[in-house]
Amino acid sequence: MSEYFLETRNLTKKFRKQVAVNSINLRVRRGSIYGFLGPNGAGKSTTLKMITGLLYPTDGEILIDGHKWSRRDLKDIGVLIESPAFYGNLAARENLKVHTSLLSLPDSRIEEVLNVVDLKDTGKKKSAEFSLGMKQRLGIAIALLNNPKFLILDEPTNGLDPLGIQELRDLIKSLKNQGMTIILSSHILHEVEQIAEDIGIIYKGQLRYQNKINKDQDLEKLFMEVISK
Repeated sequence: MSEYFLETRNLTKKFRKQVAVNSINLRVRRGSIYGFLGPNGAGKSTTLKMITGLLYPTDGEILIDGHKWSRRDLKDIGVLIESPAFYGNLAARENLKVHTSLLSLPDSRIEEVLNVVDLKDTGKKKSAEFSLGMKQRLGIAIALLNNPKFLILDEPTNGLDPLGIQELRDLIKSLKNQGMTIILSSHILHEVEQIAEDIGIIYKGQLRYQNKINKDQDLEKLFMEVISK
């Protein structure tokens, strides 16, 4: 069994003449939380969209669980990229029912994931009326429905207040403790520093740094040094 649940080898994405992601080699350890850092526009979302099949790589390859990526691997991947997608006129359970029907999953998963993300008491309240933190948790609940081995979260704390950030941080840690491998993309260094074990720093489409987090290291200073090279 490979040490890494996710590897990319010279992964590249070009949009016409623009190189958005330039030959990057990610290594995400099995059962870890990997912080994928970079300023807005650095190539984080483009990389994650390639890993989830939303974009085709121009070059390079992606390995999942020790083998070359194929669409069959999507059954083991949960994804929340950018804003969560759901029906605002439906309650949390109704939104999840749509997805269990589409994915041919048992309805028992609905109550299980609502319990995990602490939305079980929302009743018939329409999701459009949820707070931003509740909407993020509903998005994560949708991502968890297929009981994934690998969870991808892209800027999940965007717009959250301090309480919502703390709740989301605790949720991510609990999922990791259940054996899930998680890649967390963010430009908020402090939040990643709180929960990640490994980090990669991408800037202008290039992976400039990748290593385990040193708790005695000033992550902000490291980040600025890396992107200024």
